[in-house]
Amino acid sequence: MKKDFRHKVVVVVGAAGGIGRALSWQFAQAGARIVLVDLEADKLAALQYQVEKSGTDVLSFVCDITDFDRCQAVMQDITAQFGGVDVLINNAGVSHRSCFADTQMKVLRRVMEVNYFGAIHCTKAALDSLSARKGLVITLSSTLGLTPAPGLSGYSASKHALHGLFESMRLELKAQGVDVLMACPGTTATDFHKKALSGDGSDIKIPKALPERMGLPQDVASNIFDAARRGKRMVMMSHSRRGIRGWFAQRIWPVLYESRGFRRWLNEIGS
Repeated sequence: MKKDFRHKVVVVVGAAGGIGRALSWQFAQAGARIVLVDLEADKLAALQYQVEKSGTDVLSFVCDITDFDRCQAVMQDITAQFGGVDVLINNAGVSHRSCFADTQMKVLRRVMEVNYFGAIHCTKAALDSLSARKGLVITLSSTLGLTPAPGLSGYSASKHALHGLFESMRLELKAQGVDVLMACPGTTATDFHKKALSGDGSDIKIPKALPERMGLPQDVASNIFDAARRGKRMVMMSHSRRGIRGWFAQRIWPVLYESRGFRRWLNEIGS
């Protein structure tokens, strides 16, 4: 049977970004009660106002997810006001664009702190409630969490780590009725790439040229929502032909995947 999210408490971490906003609206339209969590206070307040106008019950919290104590405080406030957490969406993230040799340790640590430990902090803080309510954890990985990526080694590593963590967690939490969904979008038309860090930690002002064929946040959110309703374990976005073909090739024929000609072809068909 498909899951029904009406009146469920859905916590969207990284709600102010493109995919986060789309997910917030997707679950709001399904009748859920929405909790918006993000570090950007202005964007968060604007989104809360818009979602409230639609008639949805909504809360918002400014939170640095690298701070475990703050994550715990937020989840406690959510429980106090909405009764608990039914769905946790780990969507916040940061990227870098630099070869490993040119990437400072502080950048690699920052990427892991946000992408990996941030998801750990939020999930750990919400786990008692999720277990009590037989909830669902949705974690945003990437097609780069399934394949290697030159120039994005730290980012790719953080996404690979999420799969190791949450797929192991799925086995541990199965008896408690908690489901885990890994969502793997490819390149999506958001501002995410504009926030990438360079090798020295400074913001990249002019991002690299991106493939023309990108997914839309609304389509990504719709695919994730449908996978959540159907109780799937993983969803790879259908727009990501590069990701799907790269994932298949890297596992079946890794030498082909690593060849320059094949990678050039992948880039030509888009991410």
